[in-house]
Amino acid sequence: MIYPFARILYIGLPVRTFIRKVHGSANIPKPPFIFASNHASYLDDIVVPYFTTSFTNTKFHIFVNSRFYSNLALRVFLNHFECIKVDVGKDVSDEEQRKKTNEAAFQSALGYLRNGEIVGIFPEGGRSPDGRLRRGKTGAARLAFASGMPVVPIGIKGSYEILPKGAFLPRLRRGEVSFGKPIHFKKRQADEIEIRKATDGIMEKIAELIK
Repeated sequence: MIYPFARILYIGLPVRTFIRKVHGSANIPKPPFIFASNHASYLDDIVVPYFTTSFTNTKFHIFVNSRFYSNLALRVFLNHFECIKVDVGKDVSDEEQRKKTNEAAFQSALGYLRNGEIVGIFPEGGRSPDGRLRRGKTGAARLAFASGMPVVPIGIKGSYEILPKGAFLPRLRRGEVSFGKPIHFKKRQADEIEIRKATDGIMEKIAELIK
């Protein structure tokens, strides 16, 4: 089992407390692959890895904003689960530093996929301030074209109502998680128009899952 102690205790218990139903688990392919999910709550950060490892028993690596690594306890947690550190423009003004960090993150993600593992991305680039799905950034599509791996869309319903942005404690409500069918990509050098179109297609599938 992958991370059995964490999955059962400090990840599994809160997830099972707040998620009442999981749909479409049969859509999850054999690793490696990429997951792309909507993001409306910090709860999503443990929901996606928990169910992914539960259904595949395979290591999962998720892109995380580098600002969270400034907290020692969080850094230990994130490093333990081999998360992928990325720099976000609003937090790191040095463009050269961002490019360096994010290129290293991209290469790490490709390495994990080549190793038969799973990489997860929140294409919106951060939590939605109002729970509504925002336009996706192109990272998931770029990684899919570069690796040739499928993207599995995930829709999480209710996490915003449980723990919205700015809230300190979760509310006593329950949500649902839906896994969509894999979107397949051929490994190739795609241009910006193709990458944008693929990104919009991924976001459309996520939108269908949270209707």
